[in-house]
Amino acid sequence: MISITTDYAAVSRGNPRPYLRRIAEAGFTHIHWCHQWDSDFCYDSSEINAISRWLKAYGLQLLDLHGSMGPEKNWASHRPHERAAGVALVRNRLEMTAHLGGDAVVMHIPSGPPSGALRRSLDALQPVVRSTGVRIAIENGQFPSIITLLSEYPPDFLGHCYDSGHANMTNGGGIGGLDQIKDRLLVVHLHDNDGQRDQHKLPFSGTVNWPSLAKTLAASAYKKPLSTEANMGCHPGMTETDFLSEALSSMEELDAMGRKPNLVV
Repeated sequence: MISITTDYAAVSRGNPRPYLRRIAEAGFTHIHWCHQWDSDFCYDSSEINAISRWLKAYGLQLLDLHGSMGPEKNWASHRPHERAAGVALVRNRLEMTAHLGGDAVVMHIPSGPPSGALRRSLDALQPVVRSTGVRIAIENGQFPSIITLLSEYPPDFLGHCYDSGHANMTNGGGIGGLDQIKDRLLVVHLHDNDGQRDQHKLPFSGTVNWPSLAKTLAASAYKKPLSTEANMGCHPGMTETDFLSEALSSMEELDAMGRKPNLVV
């Protein structure tokens, strides 16, 4: 069982149905919903119901979902009206995820120490998390900020999304950052880069230490299917069919790597 992001073709707007069909045809079993991840778009129940029908038709399951810290509806904003709208946007994604059968919503936070505005939003969302059963997973940019928040909020509310590309860049914290909070790992965004830029390349095509990461993932709280956030826009000249095939095989290779008890890194 392997998952891929719905925006693998560098398209996160418009009709997602053709991408869901091609994901299923390539052999994936799960998806990480990444459409509208950076917008103020709010999903209506009619749209969520349509997505549910499509997933059922293609034999796909929602693993988790990338929420939005939108450009105007921003849950970390110091402007009260923008922050309130941002909380409503996160609530929309939590409820959408619950309806579609996922268990976590990934959220970004601003750089620097967590602000009072962000904490007020987290406090406001705790009842929504309790009622939906869908937790919030903070994606790594700066590990110290995530570690601070995880120390303040319980594991049944807040966890971590590990992005291997972010961690691999200079000052990204590396695999060591994950190792400190691996017991709170809820979501993975697995992709590669050259250590300098956030390229979202296929795993095993850059400088991420995949054997070491496989070992850490195996020892973590994460027990769901592996999920890649690789993007075919980073592989010019590769066909969509070939990209999806390579993405699937790379995750299968990583999964097998993590099952080897005596893996040498």
